[in-house]
Amino acid sequence: MADIQLTDLVKSYGPTEVLHHVAGDIKDGEFIVIVGPSGCGKSTLLRMVAGLESVTSGEIAIGGRRVNELEPSARDIAMVFQNYALYPHMSVRQNMAYGLKIRKLPKDEINRRVEEAAEILEIKQYLDRKPRQLSGGQRQRVAMGRAIVRDPQVFLFDEPLSNLDAKLRVQMRLEIRKLQQRLGVTSIYVTHDQVEAMTLGDRLMVLNGGYVEQFGTPIELYDRPASVFVAGFIGSPSMNFLPVEVSGSQAALPGGGALSVVSAHSGTATLGLRPEHLNEDENGPIAIEVDMLEQLGANTLIHGRLHGTEHSITASVPGHAHDGIGSIRRFSASPDLTHLFDTGSGKRLEI
Repeated sequence: MADIQLTDLVKSYGPTEVLHHVAGDIKDGEFIVIVGPSGCGKSTLLRMVAGLESVTSGEIAIGGRRVNELEPSARDIAMVFQNYALYPHMSVRQNMAYGLKIRKLPKDEINRRVEEAAEILEIKQYLDRKPRQLSGGQRQRVAMGRAIVRDPQVFLFDEPLSNLDAKLRVQMRLEIRKLQQRLGVTSIYVTHDQVEAMTLGDRLMVLNGGYVEQFGTPIELYDRPASVFVAGFIGSPSMNFLPVEVSGSQAALPGGGALSVVSAHSGTATLGLRPEHLNEDENGPIAIEVDMLEQLGANTLIHGRLHGTEHSITASVPGHAHDGIGSIRRFSASPDLTHLFDTGSGKRLEI
């Protein structure tokens, strides 16, 4: 196993810089998720760690060894791709064993590793089938098995669940997490799905336009997002944002009313409120003119506008809500569950 150090990494294509001074230390055995919207540089960063993309400047070290100039085969990593990348003319057993045959391992050792991995992934009954005879979830297990048999220092996952349906994605991400915990292999996982990221990662690296917005545990990112971008990206449904004027411990809301906040800031700011942190309160300062109710079973999302304004706002309330379209529903929020961000930079305003 191995730790990984990313030091001041830059990636450019010609004059265009797409990754900007990315840095982070990954501990031995840690599961790191790189998350962000399409085009933010997630897969490029992963491919740089794998050796599939060159490093323009900066350094990648795996297990204390600089790997910038090493070929992928010399880095002792195994990668699981989005499209499975299985050989269609080979059986499951042959697909899993192929990399070991190339390395000229003894046949008995190859068979032992394949059987052990198939046992772990519960695919022993499919070892003699071809990939076309398997479901998407079974093919993904085979791809993971091919990575496991190599016994690498590092696992790299490039959006491996994107091609699966929603129910199977939930099942597979739990299995990937259990598998990683069982094997204890340092892992980097790329996804654009923030729920997947929150479920899987020991820590999350949030990328935005090639910059690292924040690198921390899921709870740190949820409770203390470093920017408007992180606050809006982490959490489902997304955080509400309202322009406010802060004076003392009060934030004046658009359309009237004020909400208590914990901040030493004074002046204009962006107020962040998570829908699940809004509490129905007939005397509350947040008045929502209801446009739509979204029934989710255990809770209901109330979508509307801050009364007297065009600012959209969403609240999450427990149980069922069957009426109220066009009505005004009032809410309050605990001061310690509010967030304030600088209006210009979008960065979090500290207390």
